[in-house]
Amino acid sequence: MREIRYIGDPVLRTPAEPVVDFDRELRKLIDEMFEAMYAADGVGLAGPQIGVSRRLFVYDCSGRKGHLINPVLTVDDPEVVLDEEGCLSVPGRDTGRPLYAPTPRAAGVRIEGVDRLGRKVRLRARGLLARCFQHESDHLEGTLYVDRLPKSEARKILQRTP
Repeated sequence: MREIRYIGDPVLRTPAEPVVDFDRELRKLIDEMFEAMYAADGVGLAGPQIGVSRRLFVYDCSGRKGHLINPVLTVDDPEVVLDEEGCLSVPGRDTGRPLYAPTPRAAGVRIEGVDRLGRKVRLRARGLLARCFQHESDHLEGTLYVDRLPKSEARKILQRTP
């Protein structure tokens, strides 16, 4: 099973490369990403989180399950919503579980990309699914949720990581 990378690993801070090969290896990678996400009790997982610097993520959130390759996210409701957010790549030193903090995100988004067969995918999301799409899209840019927190709050989280 693919291991989840933790904060401090350079792959998490490096913008991911576009996916160009839509082959059997890509389909296997997507299956392995779902397996790793479920094993960690996550709702989303991006390529960099398992050490694969490619622009793709999987999700199973708010009753919706899927994957997106080379996604482009657009905010369509800029109202800022502050809600608890954590990350499989930012675990607590003592628990190994994600550390949560109120994190600002847009209320609604549109996201476009392709699936494992190269077919266009267009989705709109609000609530937790919108948060998930924003969180995973951030991973593809080398951004972690702690980067969106006030510095004092981010410092508290980072002091509790391994």
